Amino acid sequence: MVRPAVAAWGVTAVLLLVRRTVGVPCLPAILVCLLPVALLTVVLRAPEAERIRERIVILLTGLVILLPGLLLAAWASCKTKTTFDRYSEVTTAAGMTGAQAAARLLADAGIRDVRIEEVGGFLSDHYDPANRVLRLSPSVYGSNSIAAIGVACHEAGHAIQHATSYGPLGMRSALVPVVNFSSPVSYILMVLGFILAAPGMIWLGVILFSMAVLFTLVTLPVEYDASRRAKLLMVEAGIVTPHEERAAAEVLNAAFLTYVASAVSALLTLLYYLYRLGVFSRRD
Repeated sequence: MVRPAVAAWGVTAVLLLVRRTVGVPCLPAILVCLLPVALLTVVLRAPEAERIRERIVILLTGLVILLPGLLLAAWASCKTKTTFDRYSEVTTAAGMTGAQAAARLLADAGIRDVRIEEVGGFLSDHYDPANRVLRLSPSVYGSNSIAAIGVACHEAGHAIQHATSYGPLGMRSALVPVVNFSSPVSYILMVLGFILAAPGMIWLGVILFSMAVLFTLVTLPVEYDASRRAKLLMVEAGIVTPHEERAAAEVLNAAFLTYVASAVSALLTLLYYLYRLGVFSRRD
């Protein structure tokens, strides 16, 4: 007979793997399909009513804890895309491309050793502090839209953070290799721990997952500060007018919401793991 923990954590593992593979926006539909199947599977294997109720409570509690974070992430992702698409159709008066705007901010900050490259993908823009490369997606690199300028200047803000030794950026960079290892390993350890009834293995998985949670929290001030710099410097450099800056700020604010949603989702996931471990259970 399949144990309750195995069934419930099997569903959890599937949802987490799907989330990492296909992204958050697809999850509501997947949840609708998988949860009834998982619920029936668990219920049908329970020999008595008490155990049925216990398993239903576990599944529903998990849904109550995790669903708000998933819905917030889906909404933030949708808002970011729609806002970017809207202002991708509006060009700036100065006519600079995203690459030119980023280069202008770097030059004004006295940064000469950062390359600007085009990289494939949609909104795959990022600054690589290890190789000192600012990579811009095709919809940003060669576009003179307000949306492209906002994103490019935001990434230039990260390069300026690096040049000025901004503390949270250094902390986030240090956490990257740790999270790349701990995040996938944590899922494996927790699922195996519940299957094998090994509390030590489960706790080790939770500790490793908490590093991913810490990463999302450290990311918040880094992204907020980069956007703050971008909003200020793009006007000072004459890249956009004050009126255009307000539109670019909408794009950056929407993008920042995705980081907030990621942090909330990670915290709620950690809360769910602790709930499954019985941390919040009453002890007489």
